[in-house]
Amino acid sequence: MAGHEDYSADYAGQHGRFTVIPAAYVFLRRGESVLLQQRAGTGYYDGYWAAGAAGHVEQGESVFSAAIREASEELGVTILESDLRAVTAMHRTGATGAAIDERLDVFFTCSAWSGEPQLQEDKASDLRWFPLEELPEPVVPHELFVLDLLRSGPVPPVVAYGF
Repeated sequence: MAGHEDYSADYAGQHGRFTVIPAAYVFLRRGESVLLQQRAGTGYYDGYWAAGAAGHVEQGESVFSAAIREASEELGVTILESDLRAVTAMHRTGATGAAIDERLDVFFTCSAWSGEPQLQEDKASDLRWFPLEELPEPVVPHELFVLDLLRSGPVPPVVAYGF
C-alpha cells in the first residue's frame, strides 16, 4: 500500500477528487433560545439571519479550534472546547458542480462561555436572541435546516443538504 506521501494533487486530479471546504458553526444557546446574527456586507446571504459565530476551518486548524476562534472573533466570547456540543455534520452542495461548492459543515451548540456576546466585525448588522419556536425570517437555508432539526429533535449525527 502506498503511503500518504504518494497522494499528490496530480493523483487526486487523475482519480476525480475535489476540494471540500470545512466550516464550523456555533449556535450559542440560553435555554430554548438561540443567538443569531443578521449578515451584512459580505455578498453571501446578506440580510439573512445566521449562526452567531461561523467560519471556515483554516489550514492546520481543528474544527473545534475553528469554532472557538470564530466565537472570539465574531462575538467576543471565550468558549472552552469541553463546552462545545456537536449537533451534526452536514455534507452540503449547491449542485453547481464547482469544487468550491462542496462543503462539510460541523454544527455545534454551546451553553457556557465567558464574556457578553457582541458583534465584533462588520459582517453583521444585528445580533439577537430568538426562541427556537419563533425564528426570524429569513434564515440562511442550510442553517435553518439544522435549527429545525434542533427544534423537532432528535438530530441525526450526519445529514446531507442540496443533493
